[in-house]
Amino acid sequence: MSAIVKIAVDLSLDREFDYLVPDSLVPRARIGARVIVPFGHSSRSGYIVGLADRSAYANLKSVISVAEGDPLLDADILKLAEWMADYYCSTREQAIRTVLPGAVRKTGRGFKEMLRIRLVANHAETKLTDAQSRILARLKELPDGELVRDLLKQLNVGASSVKSLEKKGLVSVTREASMRDPFADLAIVPTEPLKLTCEQDAALAVIRKSIESLSPPVVLVHGVTGSGKTEIYLQAIAFCLSLGKGAITLVPEISLTPQAIERFRGRFGDKVAVLHSHLSDGERHDEWHRIKRGEASIVVGARSAIFAPVRNPGLIMVDEEHDASYKQDEAPRYNARDVAVMRGRMAGCPVVLGSATPSLESRNNVRLEKYAAVVLEHRVDHRRMPDIRIVDMRMDAEREGRVNIFSRELIDAVRLRLERAEQTMLFLNRRGYASALVCPKCGNVENCDNCSVSLTYHRQTEDMKCHLCGTISRVPPRCPKCGDPAFKYAGMGTQRIEIVAEKLFPTAAIRRMDSDVTGPKHSHRTILGDFKTGKIDILIGTQMISKGLDFPNVTLIGVIAADMSLYMPDFRAGERTYQLLTQVSGRAGRGEIPGEVIVQTYTPFHPAVQAACHGDAVRFYEQEIESRRELNYPPFAHLVCIVAKGMQEDLVMCSLKTFAGKLRSMLPGETVFKGPAPAPIARIKGMYRGQLLVCLRSAVTVSRALKELSKTFKWPPKVSCSFDVDALSLL
Repeated sequence: MSAIVKIAVDLSLDREFDYLVPDSLVPRARIGARVIVPFGHSSRSGYIVGLADRSAYANLKSVISVAEGDPLLDADILKLAEWMADYYCSTREQAIRTVLPGAVRKTGRGFKEMLRIRLVANHAETKLTDAQSRILARLKELPDGELVRDLLKQLNVGASSVKSLEKKGLVSVTREASMRDPFADLAIVPTEPLKLTCEQDAALAVIRKSIESLSPPVVLVHGVTGSGKTEIYLQAIAFCLSLGKGAITLVPEISLTPQAIERFRGRFGDKVAVLHSHLSDGERHDEWHRIKRGEASIVVGARSAIFAPVRNPGLIMVDEEHDASYKQDEAPRYNARDVAVMRGRMAGCPVVLGSATPSLESRNNVRLEKYAAVVLEHRVDHRRMPDIRIVDMRMDAEREGRVNIFSRELIDAVRLRLERAEQTMLFLNRRGYASALVCPKCGNVENCDNCSVSLTYHRQTEDMKCHLCGTISRVPPRCPKCGDPAFKYAGMGTQRIEIVAEKLFPTAAIRRMDSDVTGPKHSHRTILGDFKTGKIDILIGTQMISKGLDFPNVTLIGVIAADMSLYMPDFRAGERTYQLLTQVSGRAGRGEIPGEVIVQTYTPFHPAVQAACHGDAVRFYEQEIESRRELNYPPFAHLVCIVAKGMQEDLVMCSLKTFAGKLRSMLPGETVFKGPAPAPIARIKGMYRGQLLVCLRSAVTVSRALKELSKTFKWPPKVSCSFDVDALSLL
């Protein structure tokens, strides 16, 4: 009987298909291998996800081809993808596409090939030109040869000289893979392990025990900002390497990657590979294969790095584990922190979660003794935590007779730092110049035609942008409704802060760091490198400057609008505000000079603001956890957000209501349903959106019911639906 394989075809059908394997292909037909199979009237790529002795179907078609070499999908990664598909309510094919980078999946994309020239014979009696002689003389010094491209450039000779030498049999020219190195232009200074504090040493001991015995399997490192968590990670990895194991470290923001790379490469050199979205496809392809071949045993990257094919993983670390950036916003909508815990469980390796502001979910898991916790209460060398001052902007407006962007206290503090040649960071979690253009005569606000939000004004380009659908339009010369030429700028963004700061501090070197200026490759590295070397006095930015960064000369942090995130229609608004304020405050005073933080707010007595400014984490979490308990929100239940969208609002809401009724009958009686109702942002990209929230202790129970119902429920042709398990955003 011929071999039979089960194939996940690269279509989102969420099912396997049986195929026969020709005898000639049997040796390569292993689980995880990429194949080409006949499908319908064409052929499709897919992956072998199972082997079988027999099939329930007759007249099976045969596999056309099997990719050479080792399978792209390791068995443990394939198992993780299957779990993701079940838990996050996606198709298996979507999960497989997620765990394999696009640069690796694309057929035809491979290693970059270069020509290498080597010396192969003596040329004593051969007549040579001057160029040929110089080439041979150079190759005598290079036992491994040289790239033809580099040799021609160094000697300033033509390619014809190389061809002539090859015809004479004096040199050989061969094609070989040339690895694209994302670190090629990065100067790395080697470092040695630092002496640990008593708290660091105790934390490392717990992690080393976990690496050796998997007890405890998950460790939460709750350390104040500046307590030296990164050094603990580095020394834990060194211990892991001594046991012949690999490690994965996740960081939430691309902006943190350059600094993380510098630290990890400085300690471990070429053993470190990096995976994140700012790499080119070629770099990502080559880095992934370096990991796959075992040439790199340490991976540093953003959320997708959790799927890196590290051999024999011995430690997985998730830095800033609370960060919402770990949540994927496309199916499967996974949280890399939770996937890390599951991968650790499947691979039998410990997981370390680190944060100065752990999520309520992680703190609750410690309370339930699912996770162990180590606490770092002091900064390295017992450096002082920054002094935090709250400025009530209501009183500032009353005193100044107008609403200001910069309070008098913040202006004076920045000027003092400039006099001392110290650095300042100004934080505002909104890009652009103004959040809206408003007509003062009739009150008209320029809104996006496709979304239920106002357009954001960008002064540099003199246009208005929708940050949801990307629509760009020019600023009208006068109000479209009443014809008045006067516009007022409502709200503010980082562009406006930058312009005002340049007027207030004309001698300072000021730079802005947000997603509007960090599009080009290496832009994060360039800005942060200039800030580190003192070329920038004041750095203005969004949340990408709020966490993880370590600059000893930063002695002042200015938070422009501390309560901005409190106004979001989300039950996590208070927690996020507390985390953001605590994290951004922690960037100050990390060197010898004490730091100061000035927090400007219109709600100075909100519990989140007070807790962040007074370092009262315990009280804040106790208040927040009781509120969640009463509402049956996470961590006391899993939250699944179901969003239906379509061009007709009535049709969307009616079909979602019908779907909710059928789903209710399939779930336990204790399930809490909230909705259906219009989503907080009721329209995006011209599509009306309805939302249904489902709360239950078991996320898998909801996911299974959703998958089962999706097989039979017929949505209207112009209505689509998406599921977000363990949703972090309800907007």
